[in-house]
Amino acid sequence: MSKPIEAEQKYANQSVLITGGGSGIGLAIAKRFASMGARTLIIGRSESRLEQAVNEIESVNPGGQHLFVAGDVSNETVIKDAVAKANGVAPLTVAVANAGTGGLSPVIATEADHFDDIMRTNLRGTFLVFKHAGRAIAKTGGGAMCGISSIAGTNTHRFMAPYCVSKAAIDMLIRNTADELGIGKVRVNGVNPGLVETELASGLLSDENVYNDYLDCMPIRRHGQVEDIANAVEFLCSPEATWITGVNLAVDGGHHLRRGPNVEPFARALFGDEAVDL
Repeated sequence: MSKPIEAEQKYANQSVLITGGGSGIGLAIAKRFASMGARTLIIGRSESRLEQAVNEIESVNPGGQHLFVAGDVSNETVIKDAVAKANGVAPLTVAVANAGTGGLSPVIATEADHFDDIMRTNLRGTFLVFKHAGRAIAKTGGGAMCGISSIAGTNTHRFMAPYCVSKAAIDMLIRNTADELGIGKVRVNGVNPGLVETELASGLLSDENVYNDYLDCMPIRRHGQVEDIANAVEFLCSPEATWITGVNLAVDGGHHLRRGPNVEPFARALFGDEAVDL
């Protein structure tokens, strides 16, 4: 049996790429890998936010060569260039497709362009990471990729159909990519978070009725922290998980065992009774 790798050395002299790394779950993932010696490259839209995030990452791994690329994850050139940039610092062995968008959008009230926007960021962005990082990781001798999906990919969330569909598609993309890239020693897994305390979830956390409904759906009755997701991602990408691929891991306090949340109050407030009652 191989000797365990010390935590702070686990990703030494390796590059890790994370999309949506400027805040929330993505930043927590970047900090987790950096704390174990990785050189990180984060991608996001806001240059000022990314600069701030890099400062936070450097606080857990000073001098570790932490970079950022500002751009749209649905732009293939942005992803291709970011992969090359990360691989130029150190061999790219891990890539995490975390960037995502969404929110309330009842089927009959959803503009087609809005539907396409969600698919571009969530699904196309994940696909492009898998496409370009997958090839690069295979050429470095193997490694792992992880997609951030959602409980919304497995459980219906009324009035959130475009988001749900994008995440369900990511789950299948993860499994199919795992099936294809195993020959190149590239493992591909996913994490399906439940309700996590982030800026994007602030509305759900602040409405007492909606929040309590979420808790009622959780056997472990609390919302998640970004570190809960970062820990799961790191494990799935780690040397401890070298025989795990094609898995979509629910990290949601058991929420997936019950039903989707009741966000009807928000749907009525934002889209009117006619979008709910027909």
